[in-house]
Formats: sequence, structure tokens, C-alpha cells
Amino acid sequence: MILSSTHIPVMLNETIAALAIQPGGRNLDCTIGGGGHAAAILEHSSPGGQLLGIDADPEAVEVARERLNVYGSSVLVVNDNFINLEAIGIKNDFMPVHGILFDLGLSSLQLNGGGRGFSFRYAAPLDMRFSPGQKVTAADIVNTSLETELAYLIRNYGEEGYSHRIAKRIVAERPIKTTLELARTIERAVGSRRGKIHPATKTFQALRIAVNNELENLGSALKQAVSLLGFEGRLVVISYHSLEDRMVKNFFKQESRDCICPLDTLSCVCHHTARLRLINKKVITPSSAEVEGNPRSRSAKLRIAERIITQEEWRETAERLCFLAEAKTGVWRRPALLKGVHGASLVK
Repeated sequence: MILSSTHIPVMLNETIAALAIQPGGRNLDCTIGGGGHAAAILEHSSPGGQLLGIDADPEAVEVARERLNVYGSSVLVVNDNFINLEAIGIKNDFMPVHGILFDLGLSSLQLNGGGRGFSFRYAAPLDMRFSPGQKVTAADIVNTSLETELAYLIRNYGEEGYSHRIAKRIVAERPIKTTLELARTIERAVGSRRGKIHPATKTFQALRIAVNNELENLGSALKQAVSLLGFEGRLVVISYHSLEDRMVKNFFKQESRDCICPLDTLSCVCHHTARLRLINKKVITPSSAEVEGNPRSRSAKLRIAERIITQEEWRETAERLCFLAEAKTGVWRRPALLKGVHGASLVK
């Protein structure tokens, strides 16, 4: 097993600042990996801070638990996928929270652990599953998909311009069992070098995304994260390729608007209400010094949004307080209070 010391958290200082961590806060790390970000979050939320960490990879969970053991009952690490984020929060009575972090990059454990099949730098079975409990492997996709299906997957998940050429070569050389076999097949299809990245990079990305349903899971998890956040809680996402970053950017943009109807709609019919406020309209990227010290950080992009209270949530909260006041004092206060509640405008 790779020791946790090999894990270098990306944009650590920027992440801590983005989460606006306060002593005693409760935070969620949805991709705890080697525990680098989690340890810093616990340090900055001390005293009294709590952290719930999640990871689909059981090896990462083991490493994180060992690394964070010194924080005792302040931290809980669970082996699960963030597709179940809301259920995890409810089960562990961990809501609402002050901050939620998604670091969507592969950890050093996965990249350096040669047997997992995530990297073409090591000879390994074509696996690429985050969790051994998942059924479909990269080998299943590579060796059973139709050529058109492979080309579509490589083009859409890898943004690979030579998708049809690569898919055709893969089908011609099947069965392909290892990472190195696949990398060499791709090289024979498009050439050994294209710019700064290896020609197999985009295809490996596409397969990994498909195996783990990464984009679908992220879309669902982002919606759940907003529901778990307390008011003025921060949602921070670090992405590493354009597909993820575009999804996060569009989600934040949509959730920061009151109406999301098409521009040609005469009057609003969506009844959508903004739940987030954008903190950084311009994406945050690593410093040149960080990229030099940790080349894996070079493609990272960090976005921040803050939970705001909607008009409807504000009214529901006020009404609930009115009823509580009645129950406690026996005085009928609701008419006057609710008149003020429903007549007031919410300043965002």
C-alpha cells in the first residue's frame, strides 16, 4: 500500500480559504483520498470542529482513517460513493454543514498503485474501478463494446479528436487485457507523441469516467450538497478536466439565478429560486510554484459558491418560529407575525 505521505493536496491554502472554515464548524470531504485536505480542515476548525469524510475507494478510506486517527471522535470516514451523499449525511446525523469539498482528481494511491489500472505508466489489468464492488471494468468496455460505442465514449468523455481511429484499432487488436497493451494500441493508431500529453491520456480518462459513472454521479451529488448546506455554508469543487469543470460552472450558474427559463419565454414558468451565491466568478488555478512542485495540479480548477436562504425557506422558517412561540407562551402571535413575514422582502 502507498503511504499517505505521498499524497499532496492540491491548492490546500486556497481550499481552506474558500471553505471559510470557523472553529467548531462541521465539514464534509466527499473525496477524502489520502486525507490531506481533511487534516487541514480539522486543524482550522479546532476546537470543536467535526469532519465527515467519504470515499468510494476502500484503500483510500483505510489510509485516511490511519492518518486522521489523532483527531479521535472529531472525524468519521465512511466507505461509500458521494452519489449517496444526502443519505450519508442523514444516517450520520451530519446536517446541516458549514462546508462541503469535492476534490475530483485521482489520488496518489490510485495513480501510483500499479494494480488498479488507472495509469498507463504501469503494467496492470484494465480495471479502473474506484470500488471493487462495482461490476463493470475498463476491460469489459474495451473488449465488448461495438466500435461505434467505443468511438462515442472516447470522443464524449475524453474529448479525443481521433476517437474513431482509436476505436477501430482497439476492435482490431482485441482482446486487450492490460494498461500497457491498450496504451500501445492507441500509439499505433495515432502515433507515439502528440504535444505535451501521451496519446493514451484522453482515452484512459474516458474509460475511467465511464467505468465509474463520474459525470452522472457528480451531477446528482452537487444537488444533494446544496440541500445539506446550512445558510452561508460553502460548496467548493476542484475539477481536473473540462467536462467536470463545465458541469460545475453550469450548476453554480443555474443555482445562483432565480429564473432559468429560456430567454424567449415571456413570463417565468420554471418557479426556480436561487439557492447559491457565486463567490469567485473567475476560476481559481494553482500558482506556478505549486505546479512546479506538484505537476499533477496543473489542470486543477477551483470554484466556490455559498448557500443563501430562499424566500420560501425564509418564510417557512419564520412560520415555524411563530408556531413555536405559540406553543411556548400560549399567546396567539401568528397573524401579526405572518403578516410581517409575508409582506417582507428578502435581501440577498
